[in-house]
Amino acid sequence: MTDPNDDMKASIDYIVIGAGTAGSVLAARLSEDPHTSVLLVEAGSAEKLPAMAVPFRWPELMATTANWGDSTSVQSFSGTSVPAPRGRAVGGSSSTNGLTFVRGHRASYDAWVDQGAKGWGFDDLLPYFQRSETTEGRDPDVRGTGGPLTVGPTAQPSPVVVFALDAAADLGYETARDISSGVETGFGLADSNIKDGQRQSASDAYLDEETLARPNLRMVTDATVQRILVTDGVAVGVEYLLDGETTRVDAACEIILTAGAIGSAHLLLASGIGPAHHLREVGIDVILDLPGVGQNLHDHPMSTVLYEATAPLPHEPHNPMGQAVGLIETVHAEAGPNLQILVIAAPMRAATLPGPENGYAVAFSAITPFSRGRVRLASASMAVGPLIDPNYLGDERDVAVMEAGLEIAKQIGESAAMSEWRGEEVQPGPTVQDKSSVRDYLGRSLLVYFHYAGTCRVGTDEMAVVDLDLRVRGIDALRVADASIMPSPVSANTNATVYAIAERAADLIRL
Repeated sequence: MTDPNDDMKASIDYIVIGAGTAGSVLAARLSEDPHTSVLLVEAGSAEKLPAMAVPFRWPELMATTANWGDSTSVQSFSGTSVPAPRGRAVGGSSSTNGLTFVRGHRASYDAWVDQGAKGWGFDDLLPYFQRSETTEGRDPDVRGTGGPLTVGPTAQPSPVVVFALDAAADLGYETARDISSGVETGFGLADSNIKDGQRQSASDAYLDEETLARPNLRMVTDATVQRILVTDGVAVGVEYLLDGETTRVDAACEIILTAGAIGSAHLLLASGIGPAHHLREVGIDVILDLPGVGQNLHDHPMSTVLYEATAPLPHEPHNPMGQAVGLIETVHAEAGPNLQILVIAAPMRAATLPGPENGYAVAFSAITPFSRGRVRLASASMAVGPLIDPNYLGDERDVAVMEAGLEIAKQIGESAAMSEWRGEEVQPGPTVQDKSSVRDYLGRSLLVYFHYAGTCRVGTDEMAVVDLDLRVRGIDALRVADASIMPSPVSANTNATVYAIAERAADLIRL
C-alpha cells in the first residue's frame, strides 16, 4: 500500500512503526476493534521475494533489499567486522530468518523478573505464547491450539539430523518430548513456522487479506520514519519519508515502536531520546536524557563444526536448514541451560571459511551470554545506518561456554551414530586442539545469529527505557514493544518470544 488517505490521517489513534513480527501482531490485534484506527508504517517493501516462501533458501535473502545490509563495528574478540542482517520487509526478520521457532527455557524469562521486570516471567508470558500459535499433538497446557501462526517440527528431517539426535542420546543427553515448549532441556526436533511447505511469516499469519481490508487499518510501505515528534513530553506524531517527500502524521492515542532492537533504538536516538552526551555529540537536540537507550545490546554468538557428507544429502527445499535443537547446562551455567546446539542439514559456516557443497554442520551458541554491546548514532540523519556493536564474546564467561560447545559439537559429530554420513571434518579440522587454536577458531568462525535484543529494556531502575507496561519512561503516549525490551537473553532464537511480547503489549495497550 502507499500513503494513507486524508480521512485516515485525520483520525489515527495508533501509529505502529515497523511491520515486522511485533508490528504485524499489534496492527492486527489493535484493529480488531472497529472503533480504533491504526496506521502501520514499514521501511521495507510489501513485495514478497520468491526466496521468502521457500524455507531452505533463506540465506539468499541476505543479499536482497529485504535486508538492511548493516555490519557491526570491529569486534574486539575477533578483530573483524561481521554482517549484521535484519529484515527490511513486511514481516521483518520473520520473512528472512532461518525459521527456528523455539522458546528456550523458562529460567531465562524468570531471570527478567529477578532484574525487576515484574509481570514478564515465563508464566506471565505463557498465555501469549499460546495465543500466537497453533500446534498439533502437543501439551495444550503449555502450547497453543488456535493461534494465527502454524508451527511444528520437521515432518521428514534429514538423516544427519536423525542420527545426530541418536548421538546426543548415546552421549547421555535427555530426549525432550517438546524442546520448543520452554519447560524442557535436552535434545529434540525444533518447531518451525512452516505451513503447507512454505514459510509463514508474521505478516502471513496476522496481516492476511481480510485483516488488511479492515477500514480502520492502513499500512504504508517503503516509508522510513525520520523521527518521533514530541510536544511537552507527549509523543504526538511521526515524520516519514516516502518517495522523497516528508509526511507528518499525528496519533490521537499512542505511538508504538516495533522496529526491532536495532531500529527502535536508532529511531529513539535520532528523535532526541537517549543519552544526552551522545546526542549532543552528533548534533541532535535533547528531548529526554534517557541513558539506557541503545545500551544492553545482546545477541547469541554462534560457530559451527562442519562435516563433508559421505554421499549426497537428500534435499528438501520445504524443510528448514536447522532442524534439531539441544539445550544444555554446561559446568559454567548459573541458572538453566546456557548452551544451544543446532543441527543443520547444510554446510553452514562463516563466509570467510572454506567448506564443501555437500555437507552438514553442528552449530553451538552461548545462548545466555554475558557480553553486552550498544547501538549508537553515526549521524543525525536516519539515512545513515547506526553504529552496531554487539561485543560478541567480550566476556570471558561466554568464551568458556563456546569452548565447551565446540567440544560437545565435535563429540556429536564424531559419534558412532554419525559414522554412516560423516566424511572429513572440514572445520575446525584436526589441527585445532589446544586452547590458543580453539580461541582463534572461535574468532574466525563467528557467525551472527541476528537475535538482537535489549536496547530498550523493561524495568524500574534508572537504566530501564520502558516501564512494566512498556511505556517509554519520561515520554507519554510512546511505547516500545519488540525484542528491544528484553532485559537479558532468552535461551532461544528470539522470534517466538517477540510474538509473545507483542501479544501481551496489545492487551496492555487496550486496557
